[in-house]
Amino acid sequence: MAVPESEKITINLVHVDLGHIDLLVQEGFYANRSDFIRTAIRQQLERHRDTVRKSVEHHRLDLGLRRYGRPDLEALRAVGERIHIQVLGLAVIADDVSPELALDTIASIHVLGALHAPAAVKAALAGRIR
Repeated sequence: MAVPESEKITINLVHVDLGHIDLLVQEGFYANRSDFIRTAIRQQLERHRDTVRKSVEHHRLDLGLRRYGRPDLEALRAVGERIHIQVLGLAVIADDVSPELALDTIASIHVLGALHAPAAVKAALAGRIR
């Protein structure tokens, strides 16, 4: 499964805010609307960096990209263990993971960011995803 570098989102803005952004783009401050929005988001994340760091530690979240493949989950099933997936970033359940294996080994999933998994696995785990 190829992992994209970014995730597409949709936002709604009032017309005046959008006009301000377009003006800044027109004046050359930003390459386009997306550039402005990415810059604004990065500035806010930097502003709240300490709060985010403390929260990640408090909630014991894995930060960044975390992959779960069939060998990892089969090893858990062999010893009778289940995991609680907690990721801030991107969690990937590999294409070779069956819904049955996922049900046997994944107790819960909490992802702040994005979860990429086969549709059948997501459907099987729907009640365990928050």
